[in-house]
Amino acid sequence: MRRRIFEPEHEMFRDTVRKWAEAEVYPRSAEFRRAGMVARDVWASAGRQGFLAMYADPAYGGLGLDDFRFDMVLIEELAARENGLYIPLHNRIVGPYLHRFGSDAQKRQHLPGVVSGDTVLAIAMTEPDIGSDLAGMRTRAEDRGDHWLLNGSKTYISNGILAGLVIVAARTGTGRHDIGLFLVPEGTAGFTRGRRLEKIGLHSQDTAELHFENVKLPKSAVLGEPAGGFRMMMQNLAEERLVGSNQFIAHAQRAFDITLDYILERKAFGQTIGSFQNSRFQMAALKTKIDAGWAFVDHCAREHLEGALTADLAAQAKLLCSEIEGEVVDACLQLHGGAGFMEEYEIGRMYCSARVSRIYAGTSEIMKEIIGRKLGLGDRG
Repeated sequence: MRRRIFEPEHEMFRDTVRKWAEAEVYPRSAEFRRAGMVARDVWASAGRQGFLAMYADPAYGGLGLDDFRFDMVLIEELAARENGLYIPLHNRIVGPYLHRFGSDAQKRQHLPGVVSGDTVLAIAMTEPDIGSDLAGMRTRAEDRGDHWLLNGSKTYISNGILAGLVIVAARTGTGRHDIGLFLVPEGTAGFTRGRRLEKIGLHSQDTAELHFENVKLPKSAVLGEPAGGFRMMMQNLAEERLVGSNQFIAHAQRAFDITLDYILERKAFGQTIGSFQNSRFQMAALKTKIDAGWAFVDHCAREHLEGALTADLAAQAKLLCSEIEGEVVDACLQLHGGAGFMEEYEIGRMYCSARVSRIYAGTSEIMKEIIGRKLGLGDRG
């Protein structure tokens, strides 16, 4: 399908990213899966290429280029493959908090490392037994006059092991939405990392538990207002869900492409698998759904570029694209037959990794709740 959202400079950038990834990332995918994380030298290489936090001001080492379409290219060329280098998490899910809400002093301190890849970013929201209910978090930051005292635990934190800087959400008052966001660099006394969590998929993406015990933070460690974190998170969640939607549909496209290659070559009963009517009908239906997903993602991206992407539209995109991804990857594994169940085949790894798409950044059920309430169908009781 022809996509009209990109200009020639974006396609030139895509070619650069693809060549870099083919040389420095894809060949090491098995290494990253065994290690459970991407090597730091790859992050540094991405920084040298100018791929990290492109929106950062040149004073901090960035390009001053805040065009979401360049990050879409990174998503489509990197996150769609099983390599674990999820630059969008660093660039568009965590980085914008510092870029949009950080003080000049905070940016001077942290953004140069974010741009160079020396400082990998993570954000710590989710807590044990809390899940999607961010307002129910128990981690607390107490104002002790000349400093903040942070206590609590977080779980399922992506980049939790590699992160050089973690943005931690913590309760700062008695109100349900009194939440602050705090900058916690690695090496801070009282900040420890728990075990690297073993997942059924995304094996090269490090995910960890984080613990904060009497962590003493300077007053300058808070982003924006001490009770303004919930509002900031709500503002950023629309972009986060668009990032996810772009990733999910790119993942589905990758599954479709490798399956098409497979069924054009693999034979059964004296003919290629692709020549059977069932295969033709399956692939025709999948292509139609993928193309519809691309069209919706590109529409949402245009809205985002104009500052008009709403929470409910982003929720629709996240819901649709994660469901398409799950359906496509499942059908493509079936077309691989027994080979699809083997770890050595990419489609099998994709099948395991795709399952979380309907859970993180808000479950499908939460997305339906957001969409339904926008329709005026919320609980009025």
